[in-house]
Amino acid sequence: MGEKYDVAVGIPSYNESKTIGHVAKMAGKGLSEYFPDARSIIVNCDNHSPDDTKGAFLSVETPVPKKYITTDEGVKGKGNNFWNFFNFCREADVKVAIVVDADLRSIEPEWIKYLGYPIRNGSDFVTPLYSRHQFDGTITNHLCYPLVFSLTGFDLRQPIGGDFAFSPRLCSYWLEQPWSDMTRQYGIDIFMSLNALFGGFKVCQAGLGTKIHNASAPKLGQMFEEVIYTLFATIVANKEKWLEAWLQPSQETLWQTEIRQVECYGLQKMLEPQSFKIDVLKLKENCREEYKKYHELVKWHVSPYCYQKVHGMFLMDNYNIDIMLWSQIVYSLLYLFGRGTEESRREIINVLKPLYFARSITFDYQTWRYSIAYAEEEIKSDAMAFLSQKPYLLGLYLGERKEIIGEI
Repeated sequence: MGEKYDVAVGIPSYNESKTIGHVAKMAGKGLSEYFPDARSIIVNCDNHSPDDTKGAFLSVETPVPKKYITTDEGVKGKGNNFWNFFNFCREADVKVAIVVDADLRSIEPEWIKYLGYPIRNGSDFVTPLYSRHQFDGTITNHLCYPLVFSLTGFDLRQPIGGDFAFSPRLCSYWLEQPWSDMTRQYGIDIFMSLNALFGGFKVCQAGLGTKIHNASAPKLGQMFEEVIYTLFATIVANKEKWLEAWLQPSQETLWQTEIRQVECYGLQKMLEPQSFKIDVLKLKENCREEYKKYHELVKWHVSPYCYQKVHGMFLMDNYNIDIMLWSQIVYSLLYLFGRGTEESRREIINVLKPLYFARSITFDYQTWRYSIAYAEEEIKSDAMAFLSQKPYLLGLYLGERKEIIGEI
């Protein structure tokens, strides 16, 4: 029988030797100050990092014990690190589990309080709420947030923020769900958030101020594919929870059509975000390259109207995918994803790539002069636009109406 702990802070990592020591130090201070009577531990869940992340973590002095866990050599993936942390928490009978990114430079001891106290007080899942530049977190802003907002009804601003807290009940629930290869990689954050919402767990947010980390501009490759595949797959797998109640709004269920505000603990004020610059010329170059690569798939999978609009934009190298066109594109591809084979599902993710770039460029041009507060309102307005376009998604599902709600 291993050691038991009341509170555990997990730090998933891969090649984070430069920053993990600071994160562990702040986590240790937070645990000793805000959970002084608890049996606490900091756990680094690593991917066998070749840069000696392990040494950097274990060498820093903290007022609470530390533990290093790693995947086998060659086994990578943020989700695999979370899998190890979830199993540690279950085996150690952890009552309050907190996870923070290993590249954080803005973490303060108070983060442990803001994330951990709601779990101690009865919540099951805490997501972060912090000031971020409008050009940072583009997958969140243009895909994850508006879809979570419109299809679950919960205004959960950072469903893939990276810094979370959770209860043992939710931890066990996650371990019981099917885990795809995408979930074991960068898809883990959205897997956690959506399953917490669809599973009916008590969710809240923690205001953490400003997130300063190794931010990145809109990018493709592994992260985009794994996050969006998991986003679409989890939404489709829980179709009956958001679609059936929507088709029968008189039904007394959690999944009603009104927006549900998510309670926020911690800092309430928007702070100055991390400065962030983008290379628009590079974004356009990437956008054109992806469209050239997947042009035939785009033509095949989107409506003639959408294709005519976006094809003209790429020919002119002048992008203006407004929010109504964008929501229609995302909803139609989500619907096709749900009906597709594994091969066609991967094709749909590739179709979305150049269109996501084009939407990001459109938004950047629209908001580059905005203050952070005004840009944030624009992002929330975009989420409301997705909500207003839900009847379009319903229209796509009408052909399956008998399957969903039976004979009329």
